Amino acid sequence: MQMVLGKRHRLGGLKVNIVVAMDSFKGSLTSLEAGRAIEAGIKRVSEDQVKVCPLADGGEGTVEALVSGMGGKLQNVRVTAPLGESVECVYGILKQSKTAIIEISKAAGLTLIPDNKRNPLFATTYGVGEVIKHAITNGSRKFLIGIGGSGTNDGGVGMLQALGFEFLDATGNPVPVGAIGLSVLETISDKNVIPQLKECTFCIACDVTNPLCGADGCSAIFGPQKGATQSMINQMDQWLSSYADLAKENFPKADAKQAGTGAAGGLGFAFLTFTNATLESGVEIVLEETKLEAYIKNADLVITGEGCLDAQTAMGKAPIGVAKLAKKYGKTVLAFAGSVKKDAKECNAYGIDAFFPIIRGITTLEEAMNPKNAKDNLSDSAEQVYRLFCLGKGI
Repeated sequence: MQMVLGKRHRLGGLKVNIVVAMDSFKGSLTSLEAGRAIEAGIKRVSEDQVKVCPLADGGEGTVEALVSGMGGKLQNVRVTAPLGESVECVYGILKQSKTAIIEISKAAGLTLIPDNKRNPLFATTYGVGEVIKHAITNGSRKFLIGIGGSGTNDGGVGMLQALGFEFLDATGNPVPVGAIGLSVLETISDKNVIPQLKECTFCIACDVTNPLCGADGCSAIFGPQKGATQSMINQMDQWLSSYADLAKENFPKADAKQAGTGAAGGLGFAFLTFTNATLESGVEIVLEETKLEAYIKNADLVITGEGCLDAQTAMGKAPIGVAKLAKKYGKTVLAFAGSVKKDAKECNAYGIDAFFPIIRGITTLEEAMNPKNAKDNLSDSAEQVYRLFCLGKGI
């Protein structure tokens, strides 16, 4: 440390300005926890300036990233979980702009459903509607909603029911919860929708481009990970198609073929059809709202990363969004990941100059994902890489 600092002082005493914007290590570290672990490793080498910024792409960590970056506060509310029990849901509030920040996964997420109980026929998005209603009741009129990580495939019907929409069967009774309810759906009515909904706008953080139905629809592509068998996939796809046709009769915005309508088991379709909503890139929303570009513009080094770095990262996930911004200003970009797949080399073509796996020995997945181990591995790796960076820069 003294040697590095000594060289730096001989060059004029200027400190390196480093921006760290890490995506979360899902199931292990939040965005800010990962960023602070990187910072700790760098601080072992020098006292350079490190700015840790929150990062997310619409999935896990979006509330934390936006609330932290935009100076909001957290709000707790108990809502209906996917299988009908209750769950404590945390969302963000920006009081001055009457904005609520919500992750649908906190009310209808796959991680809320035990592996042995995953079955999209009976999983509901009702809790998502309850969170939105709670925010509306408390004054919110603008919504930023991260739509990733759902465990449902009900076309957003549960959410809409919580907001007052009626989805009825042939006898005029509410349809059952979950995708199974779509099988007996005959009537959709908005006569009892909460009146404040028409005053609300929804910006949906969504990087999924799948349509509602078909070979690339939500049932076929995302159904298996939610517990759907092939038979269930075929049924749900047919039911969603009929649901979209029925919606089209009285809600002209309904378009099952629109990109993103298949997001979160059809929640994308529900938002676009029944509310004043737009779908936007999740990472672009977070980057813009947290003003990350202003920090990167003045940085000497940018560090990013996520739990697993692979070819999918290069397709526009959060670390590539950071790298794209950094390259706009000609910055060096380094990335760290819990694991690195062979095809991660694609990331080099999209602005990440070099990437590093943090696992330092033979380990089990459980050991690697242990938060303390992950923090230690990130800090230790960042320390050694930063020592090399300093040597390469002659500082």
